[in-house]
Amino acid sequence: MKYISADEIARLVSYKDIVEALRDGFRADIQTPVRHHHETGLATTLLLMPAWSAAFTGLKTVTVKTDNAALGVPTVQGAYLLIDNQTGTPVCMMDGTELTRRRTACASALASDYLSRKDSSVLLIVGAGALALHFVMAHAAVRPIKTVLIYNRTPERSHRLKQELHADGFSAEVVTDLQAAMGRADIISGITSSNTTIVKGAWLKPGTHVDLAGAFKPTMREVDGDTVAAARVYVDTREGALAEAGDLIQARDEGRFDFRDVQGDLFELCRAQVHGRKTEAEITLFKSCGTALEDLAAATLVHLRS
Repeated sequence: MKYISADEIARLVSYKDIVEALRDGFRADIQTPVRHHHETGLATTLLLMPAWSAAFTGLKTVTVKTDNAALGVPTVQGAYLLIDNQTGTPVCMMDGTELTRRRTACASALASDYLSRKDSSVLLIVGAGALALHFVMAHAAVRPIKTVLIYNRTPERSHRLKQELHADGFSAEVVTDLQAAMGRADIISGITSSNTTIVKGAWLKPGTHVDLAGAFKPTMREVDGDTVAAARVYVDTREGALAEAGDLIQARDEGRFDFRDVQGDLFELCRAQVHGRKTEAEITLFKSCGTALEDLAAATLVHLRS
């Protein structure tokens, strides 16, 4: 059985490749049982995420350890096992951390391909952690991103990301006035572990696409109820959103949102069963909770390219 490292994943597939693999995955017949979600103590969450298609079965194990940042260790770490369904033989193990980061960013980019304005060129990143560079590269794979605004509670990470983005040819700025930055942004990506509101709906300009991939528990949120109320809302999966989308759950509990108003999920968008953006001025919002379908689609692509 082969092992595919993080560096090999990056070499084998581009962000655009993964976006298209996810698009195909959401159109295909892939089975995704409800993921196992366990709080093991010591600030650790264990996730077990199985999925299978006609050709392959995959299982991802993930640990989310919220106190790792102080140790200089990634908050999210994982491994991915891919099994050939024809024989039941495990064919490869790959770095699940890198796979997760890339598929998470590419799922947001896939949604953006339907929901953001096609001329979107200014991306505001809220949260400069390990996912941030991946989100810039993924969004730039589907939209003409030229300028990246970086908002983060600690300046050191923001400046490090700014340097990385400059090296990749982007114009990048560290911003401290979030309201002013939101007035410039075409796309806003929230990728924090915040328990309190950061993005406020009163600061949104017409035509903005809000992309939320942080706040992975019902008790967490990145945006206020005004943001959700102002937007046409889409999700990656309805089941996941109902269970874990803190931004939407808390807006519902405040009387600002009803899950019956979700406009569509990635299955429906990719299969052209619902419309994406309808006007240049409307505000759209995509909330991602993650699904094992995305892991299997991305891992299958990596394996076939290796």
